[in-house]
Amino acid sequence: MLKYLRALLYFSLIATPLLAQAGMKVAGIDVSDSCKMDTRPLKLNGAGVRSKYFFRIYVGVLCLEQPAHDPATILAASGGKRMQMNMLYSKVDAEKITKGWTEGFRANLDKAAFSRVEARLKQFNALFPALREGDVVNMDYLPGRGTELVINGKSLGVIEGEDFFNALLRVWVGKHPADKSLKKGLLGK
Repeated sequence: MLKYLRALLYFSLIATPLLAQAGMKVAGIDVSDSCKMDTRPLKLNGAGVRSKYFFRIYVGVLCLEQPAHDPATILAASGGKRMQMNMLYSKVDAEKITKGWTEGFRANLDKAAFSRVEARLKQFNALFPALREGDVVNMDYLPGRGTELVINGKSLGVIEGEDFFNALLRVWVGKHPADKSLKKGLLGK
């Protein structure tokens, strides 16, 4: 029996990374091993669940042109990037969402960097409606255009600047992420 359990443990350790590369299911959400943004093919970098207290809020998915497991490498990479939120919670008011963005930006940027993106953060926050279970939010960095916010397939606007997208991405993979477990999942660890 002990040999069987060891073999099962060994297989699970070997199979888990392979399953992650071939797509996976996270909290009931199917996560593909790739995503298409505009006309660019992106690869799954990682996924995880954003929880607050004991509530599952959303499944976060990070797709990149070249997957990486280090935040500095991800932030320095040029090319298209997508951060996706698949909502699990029944309803999150727009005020809570935008408060979370503002807190995340402040926690991960120094004062000078925050002041450079603050006006654009206000524009970004103004785009958000309340989010409900089943909503899919894509925040796509389109080189040369900026960060496009797409909710349930509908584009709500574009915020200029790669620095803005990187500031946004720091909310999840920065030094002070909103959820450490989600950060680990997004980094593919």
